[in-house]
Amino acid sequence: MGLLWSLLIGLAAGYLGSLIMKGSGQGLLLNLIIGLVGGLLGGWVFSMLGVGGATLLWQLISATVGAVILLWIVSLFRKK
Repeated sequence: MGLLWSLLIGLAAGYLGSLIMKGSGQGLLLNLIIGLVGGLLGGWVFSMLGVGGATLLWQLISATVGAVILLWIVSLFRKK
Protein backbone atom coordinates (compact mmCIF):
# COMPACT_ATOMS: atom_id res chain seq x y z
CA MET A 1 0.00 0.00 0.00
CA GLY A 2 2.94 2.34 0.65
CA LEU A 3 4.07 2.08 -2.96
CA LEU A 4 0.62 3.02 -4.20
CA TRP A 5 0.54 6.10 -1.95
CA SER A 6 4.04 7.07 -3.10
CA LEU A 7 2.96 6.85 -6.74
CA LEU A 8 -0.21 8.86 -6.12
CA ILE A 9 1.67 11.53 -4.17
CA GLY A 10 4.37 11.61 -6.86
CA LEU A 11 1.77 12.04 -9.58
CA ALA A 12 0.03 14.86 -7.70
CA ALA A 13 3.33 16.55 -6.82
CA GLY A 14 4.58 16.35 -10.41
CA TYR A 15 1.35 17.85 -11.68
CA LEU A 16 1.37 20.64 -9.08
CA GLY A 17 5.05 21.35 -9.72
CA SER A 18 4.52 21.60 -13.47
CA LEU A 19 1.54 23.92 -12.91
CA ILE A 20 3.62 26.16 -10.66
CA MET A 21 6.57 26.30 -13.04
CA LYS A 22 4.95 26.37 -16.48
CA GLY A 23 1.23 26.82 -16.12
CA SER A 24 0.26 23.43 -17.59
CA GLY A 25 0.75 19.73 -16.91
CA GLN A 26 3.44 17.69 -18.65
CA GLY A 27 1.49 14.49 -19.16
CA LEU A 28 0.76 11.57 -16.86
CA LEU A 29 4.06 9.68 -17.16
CA LEU A 30 6.32 12.73 -17.04
CA ASN A 31 4.37 14.17 -14.09
CA LEU A 32 4.82 10.88 -12.24
CA ILE A 33 8.57 10.81 -12.89
CA ILE A 34 8.98 14.48 -11.95
CA GLY A 35 6.96 13.96 -8.78
CA LEU A 36 8.86 10.85 -7.69
CA VAL A 37 12.27 12.40 -8.28
CA GLY A 38 10.99 15.63 -6.76
CA GLY A 39 9.86 13.69 -3.70
CA LEU A 40 13.38 12.37 -3.21
CA LEU A 41 14.87 15.80 -3.80
CA GLY A 42 12.37 17.56 -1.54
CA GLY A 43 12.85 15.00 1.22
CA TRP A 44 16.61 15.43 1.01
CA VAL A 45 16.41 19.26 1.04
CA PHE A 46 14.03 19.36 4.00
CA SER A 47 16.11 16.82 5.94
CA MET A 48 19.17 19.03 5.41
CA LEU A 49 17.17 21.95 6.79
CA GLY A 50 16.04 19.85 9.76
CA VAL A 51 12.31 20.09 9.09
CA GLY A 52 9.89 17.34 8.19
CA GLY A 53 6.84 15.35 9.00
CA ALA A 54 5.23 12.00 8.36
CA THR A 55 1.74 12.99 7.24
CA LEU A 56 0.50 12.62 3.68
CA LEU A 57 0.09 16.39 3.41
CA TRP A 58 3.70 16.98 4.42
CA GLN A 59 4.88 14.37 1.91
CA LEU A 60 2.87 16.10 -0.81
CA ILE A 61 4.31 19.50 0.14
CA SER A 62 7.91 18.27 0.20
CA ALA A 63 7.48 16.36 -3.08
CA THR A 64 5.92 19.42 -4.73
CA VAL A 65 8.76 21.66 -3.55
CA GLY A 66 11.22 19.09 -4.84
CA ALA A 67 9.41 18.91 -8.18
CA VAL A 68 9.54 22.71 -8.50
CA ILE A 69 13.29 22.67 -7.72
CA LEU A 70 13.81 19.90 -10.27
CA LEU A 71 11.84 21.74 -12.96
CA TRP A 72 13.76 24.94 -12.20
CA ILE A 73 17.10 23.11 -12.63
CA VAL A 74 15.90 21.56 -15.90
CA SER A 75 14.80 25.00 -17.15
CA LEU A 76 18.34 26.31 -16.62
CA PHE A 77 19.69 23.79 -19.15
CA ARG A 78 16.79 23.83 -21.61
CA LYS A 79 17.16 25.98 -24.71
CA LYS A 80 14.40 28.43 -25.43
